[in-house]
Amino acid sequence: MIEHCEAHRIDEIVVTRPGEWRVLEAFRTLESRLDIPVRMLEDRRFVSTPAEFADWAGRRKNLRMEFFYREMRRRTGLLMEGEDPVGGQWNFDADNRKKWKGEPASACPMRFSPDAATQQVLDCVATHFDGFGTLEGFDYAVTRSDARRALAHFVRSALPWFGDFQDALPDDEVYLFHSRLSAYLNIGLLEPLEVCRAVEQAWREDRVPLNAAEGYIRQVIGWREFIRGVYWLKMPDYAEQDCLGHDQPLPAWYWTGETSMRCVSRAIDATRRHAYAHHIQRLMVTGNFALLLGVRTEEICDWYLAVYADAFDWVERPNTTGMVMFADGGLFASKPYAASGKYIQRMGDHCARCRYSVTQRTGEDACPFNALYWDFLMRHRDRLAGNPRMRMMYRNVERLEPAEKAAITLRANWIRDHIDEV
Repeated sequence: MIEHCEAHRIDEIVVTRPGEWRVLEAFRTLESRLDIPVRMLEDRRFVSTPAEFADWAGRRKNLRMEFFYREMRRRTGLLMEGEDPVGGQWNFDADNRKKWKGEPASACPMRFSPDAATQQVLDCVATHFDGFGTLEGFDYAVTRSDARRALAHFVRSALPWFGDFQDALPDDEVYLFHSRLSAYLNIGLLEPLEVCRAVEQAWREDRVPLNAAEGYIRQVIGWREFIRGVYWLKMPDYAEQDCLGHDQPLPAWYWTGETSMRCVSRAIDATRRHAYAHHIQRLMVTGNFALLLGVRTEEICDWYLAVYADAFDWVERPNTTGMVMFADGGLFASKPYAASGKYIQRMGDHCARCRYSVTQRTGEDACPFNALYWDFLMRHRDRLAGNPRMRMMYRNVERLEPAEKAAITLRANWIRDHIDEV
């Protein structure tokens, strides 16, 4: 590089802020190594900057996305009437948790056939790499114009029902009413305000309900911006967080999907085929199981980073460390997102087709989520019982008879010892 700069008489290097701490550290050494000024531009794929997030975070001990989101709404003017949110409230998440029962008909993201250049890349990957996913059926947009078409298609065909069913877990649906736009946002084919304004416009034209528009905009200017802010505020030390002492290896079937747990198998299969799974599959299925099992945080972080088309270190690291694994002790998640099989049964129909019984806690036919859930609560009682949002859970633990607790521990230990057979 030094020779190149000298040969071309380079007098300044201009870079864009990267999406990974390691790369930023490398950029910071350029000026001293090359003796050439280095100017870093902010990344236009985001609305806020790391410095602005740090100012907002200030001396807050705990960071909550909801309050940052409100600031972003005020700043952008999205879904605002003067200083007040439209509809009289900031967040309609309580309206976004319906179980889908087949109606209305599901929507699918717009698909694109590979052009010649894309096919060359696919052929190259097939020749030189042998990884987790499959190239068959690759249908992502690879140009800005096609990404914009995908945005318009989502707003028209899926957004009207996105709000109601964004947490649903139907057995035979990969996308349901989700957008698959995150990959286009994260690689820069779409800009966040462009997406949010298209969504807002659809609401203002009465083409989508408010809970759908607000729920989607919250994901983009709320969660996406917030999680990036956490990453740059807390890295690199954040990567070492492990307050729960996770020590289990990642099960090998995370790479194959060969498990008898229907919900996990379906999520991993969709991930393998599409490099995609929606947020509830990531958080409450593959993530929840890793949390309950006690998987080493670094291993599940690496898995998420490897398997998704929208994965960058800035988004996967804090999402997995803080939201999925609660390894940071609650910096921004107010409680661990731990749940038994009953949650998965309530939100979808995987359990009806599963080899395991969701109604049983113990025994060889019992859903593995169940014993691991109660065992998780018992193992981490000293750390978690004082959490106000966990009191109901621990009141339920107290109602368990000693024999039932012993049976739960026995079943959970068997699962950990025989994880490849689950």
